Amino acid sequence: MQELSADAASPRSSERVIAGITALLSAFHSLGQRLESLEETAARNFEAMQFQKIESHLAVIRETESVNQKLFDSLHQELAEYRDNFVRESLQKPVIRDLLILFDDLSAIENQLAEMASAKEARPADARAYDNLRNVRHFVMEVLQRLEVTPIEARPKVDRGLHRVIEVERTDSSEEEGQIVRRLRQGFLWRGKVLRPEEVVSKRFR
Repeated sequence: MQELSADAASPRSSERVIAGITALLSAFHSLGQRLESLEETAARNFEAMQFQKIESHLAVIRETESVNQKLFDSLHQELAEYRDNFVRESLQKPVIRDLLILFDDLSAIENQLAEMASAKEARPADARAYDNLRNVRHFVMEVLQRLEVTPIEARPKVDRGLHRVIEVERTDSSEEEGQIVRRLRQGFLWRGKVLRPEEVVSKRFR
C-alpha cells in the first residue's frame, strides 16, 4: 500500500494521471461535438421531412379545393340549367302552345280574307281587314321569336325530323320521291329543337 501511495504521489504518476484525464476530456469534447453535429443533421433531416409532409398536405388540400371548386361550378351550372328548363317548361311552354293555336287561327282567317280580297267583287273593307289581320299575325310571330320560337324554313323535300306527311300524291318519277307539294301547317323550332313538326303533302313514287 505504501508503495502504491508512493507511486501515485510520484511526479511521473501524476503526469500520467493528468495526461489520462486530459485525453478523457478531449475524447468527451470530441464526442460532444459529434453528438451536436448528429443532432443538427437529424434536426435538418427532420425539418426537411416535415416540410415535405407539409407540402404534400398542402398539395392535397389545393387539389381537394380545386376538385371541390369544379364540383361546385358543375352543380351551379346544372342548377342554373334546371332552373331555366323549369321556367321554360312550366311557364313558357303553355303560353307558346296557346300562341301557336292563335297563330294557326289567324293564318286560317287570313287565307280566307286573302281569297275575298282578291275576288272581283271584293270591297275595300275586305282588303283593309286582310291587311289588319296580317299585321296581327306578324305581331304574334314576333312574340314567338322573343320566346326563342322560330318557324321551320321551307324545304324542297321531306325531312322526317322536321316534317309530318299528312297526305301523299303519287308520281311516276323516282326523282320526285319525297318532294313537298304543299305546306298544310307551319312547323316551329323551340331553342333549336322541334316544337311542332311541319305538316305537309309530299310526292310518293308508285
